[in-house]
Amino acid sequence: MNGWSGDIRSYRLSSLVTVCIAAAGFVLQYIAQGQGVGMLSWPFNALFLAVFAAFIVLLGAGFRTNGFVLWLGGIPFGLSLIFAIAFLSLLGGVIPQGISSGSILSERLGLSRIFSGWPFSLVVFFFLCNLGLSVVWKIIPFRLANLQFMLFHGGFWIALASGLAGASDLQRVIIPVYEGHENSRAYIPQENRIVQLPFSVYLDDFSIEEYAPQIVLYDPDNDRVMQGEVTGGTEVSKGYRAVWPGFAVTVQDYLPHALPDSSGIPRPAEGEKGIPYAKIRITSGGKSIERWLNTGSPFIKPGVVQLDRFYLVMFPGSPKVFRSGVVLSGSSGRRIAELEVNKPVTYEGWKLYQMGYDEKAGRWSQLSLIEAVSDPWLPAVYCGFFMIMAGNAMFFWKGMKRERV
Repeated sequence: MNGWSGDIRSYRLSSLVTVCIAAAGFVLQYIAQGQGVGMLSWPFNALFLAVFAAFIVLLGAGFRTNGFVLWLGGIPFGLSLIFAIAFLSLLGGVIPQGISSGSILSERLGLSRIFSGWPFSLVVFFFLCNLGLSVVWKIIPFRLANLQFMLFHGGFWIALASGLAGASDLQRVIIPVYEGHENSRAYIPQENRIVQLPFSVYLDDFSIEEYAPQIVLYDPDNDRVMQGEVTGGTEVSKGYRAVWPGFAVTVQDYLPHALPDSSGIPRPAEGEKGIPYAKIRITSGGKSIERWLNTGSPFIKPGVVQLDRFYLVMFPGSPKVFRSGVVLSGSSGRRIAELEVNKPVTYEGWKLYQMGYDEKAGRWSQLSLIEAVSDPWLPAVYCGFFMIMAGNAMFFWKGMKRERV
């Protein structure tokens, strides 16, 4: 009973201290008029993390019998801090972050900036102390039986500490570059400012592959599009047929890339220059007429057919793939690369992603928007994750080994 009562007192004390830590964080946030914790950048964040880690090792190794240190690294305090982190994370998930609520009290308490505020920072700081001490006690003295604990919890400490310390070094910028031009300047949307990059991007070619167009009926009075009942294939091609109440449309001929000649008749053309044309037969009440539809472009007026108050329109297909052929130039030399959605390219510590283009111009866009991301702390975070995975693997292996026995 005495041991159980001691545990209850320890949990109560830990809960009370955790509440006081979070409350002190909100007080500091209020005094700072809602401004969060100023983040250190390289190399000061690395220096701080090294000193912090050394302090935890010395504290855990040199004062492991001290009552306060035992409580600081104990399970009751750790669980209380985990609940506090979960509660603050819940607040950050429910309350829109980065958006002003309009409430003076909410702004002063930093409720729209939970994850960069004083309450969250203080709670995580003490949690790293708690977790770090528990790892040190398992490492010193070293026992092979504690390896799974060291890998899992040590990896968690490295991943969390590195992710937080390196947050200020994370750079995410947008590089706008036009075809045939080079750019070494990027835009930071969150800060609304331009920065100089350590390399340049030359856009050699930008291209888009589109899905097949669609033939639809447009109602201008109600500004709505009506799909027909389709037979003869799902994509617009020769033999495609769509039926609406009162009439039917059949595609007699389809040219995916064509341009009109001097008489207005569409002729096959090069893929980049041509646009889709469809020769259709409209049948209604036993009568039929033939017309040409086209999707239009920035240089050619769309070809439509008016049917009473409706318009028969061929909409361009949505983008299937868009890519940029670029030449990257920096201190490591020139590199020719192709950027595509979800297929980034790494260059001089930056990851380059195909982000967007001029959507109004469509596949005739001369502009490519490239997102560049630099996260120098990512290897340390990955190292922590791999340690966690190794710890999990050891846990399952030990469990399977016990089952065999």
